[in-house]
Parts: sequence; C-alpha cells; structure tokens
Amino acid sequence: MRTVYLGTSPFAAAVLHALAATPHRPALVVTRPDRPRGRGRRLAAPPVADAARELGLELDQPASVNDEPARARIAAASPDALIVCAFGALIKEPLLSDHEVLNVHPSLLPRWRGAAPIERAIMAGDAKTGVCIMRLTAGLDTGPVALRGEEPIEPRDTYGTLSERLEGLGGRLLIKALDAGPGGLRFEAQDEDGATYAEKITAEDRALDGALEDAATLERRVRALSPHIGAALTLHEGQRLGVWAATARAGEPGDPAVGELDLAQSRPALGCAGGGVLLLDEVQPAGGRRMDAAAWARGHAGR
Repeated sequence: MRTVYLGTSPFAAAVLHALAATPHRPALVVTRPDRPRGRGRRLAAPPVADAARELGLELDQPASVNDEPARARIAAASPDALIVCAFGALIKEPLLSDHEVLNVHPSLLPRWRGAAPIERAIMAGDAKTGVCIMRLTAGLDTGPVALRGEEPIEPRDTYGTLSERLEGLGGRLLIKALDAGPGGLRFEAQDEDGATYAEKITAEDRALDGALEDAATLERRVRALSPHIGAALTLHEGQRLGVWAATARAGEPGDPAVGELDLAQSRPALGCAGGGVLLLDEVQPAGGRRMDAAAWARGHAGR
C-alpha cells in the first residue's frame, strides 16, 4: 500500500524504521516543527524528522497538519492510507475523511487512551499492556480496533525497556495491517465501559512524596518516567533531586520515619507511607549529572 506517515516521538521513529523496510515505505513523512530544547533552548528536530532524513524519505514539517497546504501535500502523495503514530497533535476534518487513517497506539484499548499510555500502565501496576492498530476518528483514541497484541509488563520494566518491546510489536502489527490491504481488516468498536485515560505527565506526576504514598507506588513512578522524563524528590533545603532508578523494600528496624530521607544507610532511603522504604539507586542533583545515589549521599551529607 502507498502510505504517508505522521509521527513525532522516538517511539514513532522506531515504527517508521520498521515501515520503511517494507513495500509500504512512506511516500511522505509528516512531523512537527523543530522546537527549542534543553538548557540552551536550541532548536532541535523531532526524532521522526531525524529518522526520515536518515532513511531518505520526503519530509514535511508544517505548523499544522490540518492547514490546507499540508493537506494538499499529503493528497499529492496519493496515499492508500495515512499512518499515525505518536504524532502529538489533533488531526481534524477534513483530513480524517479524506483518507483512511490508521493509528498505532501503545495500549490495550480502551484502556489508556491518550498521551501517556506506557507511563500510565506502569504507574498503575498493570500486569500487561500492548499495541492496537485502530482507525483514527475525531474522538480521543475512540475509533474501532482492527489488530491488537499483548506485552507483559515485567516487575523491573522502565519506560525505556517496555517502550522498546512495544515499538517492535507496533511495527509488526502495522505491517500486518498494511499487508492485509484495503478491505482486508475487520474493525471492532471499543467497549466504552472499560475506557481509562492516560493524561499527559505533569510536575505533580513526577513528585516522590513518601509521606503520601507507599514505596511500591513510588518505585513504579520512577520506572515509568525513566529514562526520558525523570521523577523528582524535594529535599529539606527546597532543592529538587532527580531520581532515575529506585527500589522499594519492606520496612526494617531503624528505617527513616515516613517522609524522611536517610542518607546514612548504604543507599539513600526514603521512609514511605505503609511502612516500607524507597532506596534511591541513581539520582541527578540540580544542575548536575546523573550519578550513583550512594556517592551523591556521601557528598551531600558532608556539606
């Protein structure tokens, strides 16, 4: 099938690589404009733009994919299908009606519709997640589903490890859908009773507060936000400490009080609600680099 691919994120870039190696190689790739990133706020291209250039694919970065010039460029590519994967912007009419639009969504719909399905699945302690190939409609990931594949969430999975497996699964399912050709897929409506929503990650979602939550919940939060966003702990002096890896364990005699961070143990230990502790494994002090948490604690305690 002749395709046009719309995507932005690293997840979408990985799926694009899989698609480009097939007879369904996109005639056009559409992604978001370059944006300032990092401390220096330098303009940086989206991962899909970098992937398209690496693969030698025609690329468009319109301010809005719904504007007439962007729609005209898509139409000029004469696609049999538009493929959408982690594009990060709403696709509206008349673009939705002008083409068959397939979406690669990394969850088991209707669970975790929305912007952060992988993170929310880990945070919630789900035993499994997956990828769905669905028809894109005006609702938020509400369209009918043609294909789905499951993937277990392992006890030590981070966003990075789980996302990598889902990228491979998403690429395989997408190619299977395109190989089926026009009319070769059977779409089934989602069960609205099972719908949950994966809201964007906020500063509140990143916070690690042992006074409010148990150690297992905080560990899942750290894993869900690593290695791309990062959780954060507010120290007594008001500074924020980034936390990239941590381990929950049951409470023991001599553990810190709930909400207290103990730097005297072999690893920094945060006392948590429910009696357990969160052991910090890898941290990032404000303005610094990621480092071993025990080494940070020794330096911090010596101030």
